[in-house]
Amino acid sequence: MSRPQLGFFTRVLDDAPPAERYRLALEQVRAAEAAGFDAVAVAQHHLDGREGGLPSPLVLLAHAAALTSRVRLTTGVVTLALEDPVRVAEDAAVLDHLSRGRVELGLASGGSPGAFAALGLDVADRHAVFAAKLDRLEAALRGEPVAEGRALYPPAGTLAERVWIGTFSEPWAVEAGRRGHGLMLSRTQPRPAEEPGLALGSLQDRLVDAYLEHLPAGVEPRISVARTVVVTNDERRAAELAETGLRRVAPLVERMTGRPAVGLSTAELVAATDSHVGTPATVTAGLLADPAVARATHLSFQVHSVDPPHREVLRSVELLAREVAPALGWIPAALATV
Repeated sequence: MSRPQLGFFTRVLDDAPPAERYRLALEQVRAAEAAGFDAVAVAQHHLDGREGGLPSPLVLLAHAAALTSRVRLTTGVVTLALEDPVRVAEDAAVLDHLSRGRVELGLASGGSPGAFAALGLDVADRHAVFAAKLDRLEAALRGEPVAEGRALYPPAGTLAERVWIGTFSEPWAVEAGRRGHGLMLSRTQPRPAEEPGLALGSLQDRLVDAYLEHLPAGVEPRISVARTVVVTNDERRAAELAETGLRRVAPLVERMTGRPAVGLSTAELVAATDSHVGTPATVTAGLLADPAVARATHLSFQVHSVDPPHREVLRSVELLAREVAPALGWIPAALATV
């Protein structure tokens, strides 16, 4: 496998009003490019600022395109079941032209039940709706007529070859492979009821197997593996950040473990949320033990759900690029071409 790509991912969750959240996210994006990262990604969430601060990822990425020159601009993800697929294709094509071909279009079926209800949709139908809308979006990106002989304008160029599918499930890992798209794996996900103690990397290893088994011959695999990573200069500060941040997301911890978060130690909170928090040596060791990370063509790192203060996010980005990612096989683009 060639060198993995290194990405910085944000759900735009800094503890601030919306305008300040967006400003800080863009500052983090610029810091990631300066540190040598290959890509940045933003998530989409509707109607719940505690879950995610951005309903319009392509809008923010358009601003990011004007502030950067090199990093790939990734949606991680657009919840396509809630969107008009032709409009998503149009907006993504415009952004791709503005950014000179830097868009990576991540899509998924999911989203909160409340968002589906607010938009007049039934969350139970999300997979079927997603499949139908994905067909229509793919056709639009390929330049096929979408209505009355009219095709997408501006044309999408090669954007159809830069679609990714985010999923927790084996059927959609299979479908991502069958369609020749990239596979996006999350920083955490529910475990099977019959295997509650299964390690995240081992669970996602199965999804990678399913994806590769169905990828057409001659199509290069694209496997993005996301992980929660906060890198600090000392373990005590890491523990403080983990304790403060992860106590704030007690409901998530309880869903993941089935145990009251109040009874868990800081180390147990970190493990329960599939997080990697600590010095470069500690974080590197944890990531090297993860079989899904070892198979990634794209490494996507985020600070959620620890969510440290902005300055510590910037420091983590720097330490990640300088001391952690090289141990995982990453080489800065400037050096990879030498």
